Amino acid sequence: MEKIALITGTSSGIGLLTAIDMAKAGFRVIATMRDLSRNTRLLQAAADAGVSDRIELRRLDITEFDSLPGAVAEIFRHHGRIDVLVNNAGYALGGFAEDIQLDELRGQFDTNFFGHVALTRAVLPTMRAQGVSGSLGGHIIMISSISGLVSNPVTSSYSASKHALEGWTESLRLEVRALGIKVVLVEPGAYDTDIWERNVRIGKIALSEESANKDRARRFANVVKTKLRKGDTREVSRLITRIAQDPNPNLRYLIGKDAQIRYWSQRLLPWKLYEKILLKASQID
Repeated sequence: MEKIALITGTSSGIGLLTAIDMAKAGFRVIATMRDLSRNTRLLQAAADAGVSDRIELRRLDITEFDSLPGAVAEIFRHHGRIDVLVNNAGYALGGFAEDIQLDELRGQFDTNFFGHVALTRAVLPTMRAQGVSGSLGGHIIMISSISGLVSNPVTSSYSASKHALEGWTESLRLEVRALGIKVVLVEPGAYDTDIWERNVRIGKIALSEESANKDRARRFANVVKTKLRKGDTREVSRLITRIAQDPNPNLRYLIGKDAQIRYWSQRLLPWKLYEKILLKASQID
């Protein structure tokens, strides 16, 4: 039986590569994006990989919460099942905490947290029915971040949204285990994706003369742009594809050398030493 994978945020980066890798692995991929005019890179990658016939493009904005049940129902009508949901869509909001406006913080949560929650809730009845019928209910794969475990300065909004996603997902995994639904967190470090370029948003006043932190914010932005080593994004997409085919996956998959270093440094080093190293590296002091 052909397995159906629904992936959000496929116009670039992890989502795009995951769509290609899962199509190559035999999945029928429902590749979604908020703006279908940004489909060029995906279409070219699919053609190059010879999987164009296995990828179906659909518009989906995960912050249009009321539209999600209908969108999922339409996919089910066409394909009869949804085996994998990859919640990948998201962006990073940069700026010192005191400079981020509440509406900006809400926007960050709408995409990185509430959007994933709403789409997952829309898919759960279908996966529940599949599990009751005796087959594997399905996989729900949340693309989180090392920032969901270890926070950085100047990205408090992004870290908060990912921390929320981590907590909600951990509870959900326990709740749906008996239904044959496997819930997983993927926690990448820094990878070469649009989240550091096109998909990064800066708070309205974060770099303006209005901000008392403008110089510190600019130093941090320069560190991210010039000194942050980014891994090969294909590592993440291949991991997601393996997870989607694993009948008994783990809860968490931390990936990336920098993610491992950050995670274990915070847990093994005395806090004051860890803090000193992090602040020196970020150049905000």
